[in-house]
Amino acid sequence: MTIQKKAEAKLPTHWGDFSVIAYEDEVKDEEHLLLYMGDLANDSLLRIHSQCLTGDTLYSLKCDCGDQLHAAMQLMADSNGGILVYLAQEGRDIGLLNKMRAYALQDSGLDTVDANHALGFHTDERLFMPAARILQALDVSKIQLITNNPDKISQLEQYGINVTKRVPLALETNPHNHGYLKTKKTRTGHLIDKI
Repeated sequence: MTIQKKAEAKLPTHWGDFSVIAYEDEVKDEEHLLLYMGDLANDSLLRIHSQCLTGDTLYSLKCDCGDQLHAAMQLMADSNGGILVYLAQEGRDIGLLNKMRAYALQDSGLDTVDANHALGFHTDERLFMPAARILQALDVSKIQLITNNPDKISQLEQYGINVTKRVPLALETNPHNHGYLKTKKTRTGHLIDKI
């Protein structure tokens, strides 16, 4: 396996005390994190979250990434346990610079899908194999997945992780991300009711 555990520590957060494990993908030269509260057990709540500097850290209103991250951590705290795999996949894995280029195209009227295509990328460049490999290394083979993205479910199952339940994230929209979320629903099949 090319993904190796490199460090482990405690991580107190606004939502409670987590433990964090850092992993390195030696082939892609990427670093991923796994946070967990409670036990690393089968059928735990799981959120696979792709890094979004603008949403997670800068609180951008253009997406729902930060809101999804915080809601998932709150769900874990309310359930006294859960696992968060935080993948280094900025901008659906096109990188921060290309994400800013895609933002500029969106400012000109393209949606997120067409902006990615205009830059020469697929609609979504992400593979969730690193998350599956991390879970398998921890002997976690079945989970309750916190997601609105059916592709995460199918990819995890393809890589040998049994999704026993999908836990939806129903979040409020704002005037800046309404179009983004509508594109997620209509063009990439996200399971979003409130649009």
